[in-house]
Formats: sequence, structure tokens, C-alpha cells
Amino acid sequence: QVQLVQSGGGLVQTGGSLRLSCGASGRTFSRYAMGWFRQAPGKEREFVAASSWSGRNTAYADSVKGRFTISRDNAKNTVYLQMNSLKPEDTAAYYCAARQPPSTDYSGTSYYTTSASYAYWGQGTQVTVSS
Repeated sequence: QVQLVQSGGGLVQTGGSLRLSCGASGRTFSRYAMGWFRQAPGKEREFVAASSWSGRNTAYADSVKGRFTISRDNAKNTVYLQMNSLKPEDTAAYYCAARQPPSTDYSGTSYYTTSASYAYWGQGTQVTVSS
């Protein structure tokens, strides 16, 4: 079991930056693959970024590639989403998620881009980008 607590977010102007944090309880956080998703009003939850448990492999939605960066500090049990060059269309509630990869993922290469792949979710944090 792992519990995820998010922080960060808020209101920022177009072109600005924000960093979201997701802290996790549990001693095995370093073995969890992590992801970030977002959901705008009236829209389905969509994938934003993902990281394998080692951080060796990452993936991004095309809409955020080159602007957002997912990173993790396993010593601090925390994963981050650095968001730069924010646009009004980035406005949404952002959620972090965690899952245990297969036991065969010795090298920490597996990441997941679908919400159904994740078992644990943070409480969500609002990001609003004004034009």
C-alpha cells in the first residue's frame, strides 16, 4: 500500500512555470512506477507523463513534450512534475499515480501511460493558467 499526497499547483499566467510534488508513504516507493494525469472540466482524464521506478525511462504526452519534465527523488519518496511554458489549455486538475511494476522489471524500465494501469492516486491539485 502507498499513499500519495500532492502539493503545488495554483494560478499562473501564460508562459509561466509551476512545479507539482507528489509525496508517497511506504518504504517501497522507490520500486513504484509513477505517472501524472490531468482532467479538465467536462473532459476525460488524460495522460501527462510517466516514469519507471528507476527514473531511467520516461514518457510524455505529445501536448506537453518539451515543456514538462517528470522526475523523482527516491530518497525523499517524491515525484515531481516541472511545468514550463504553460498554456491556458494546460488548465486542469492534476493527479499523480503509482503502481508496482512486474517483479521481472529488475532494471526499472517499465512505465505506464493509461490510468487503468495505476492502483494508487493522489488527491489532485488544481492548475489554472490565465491568458
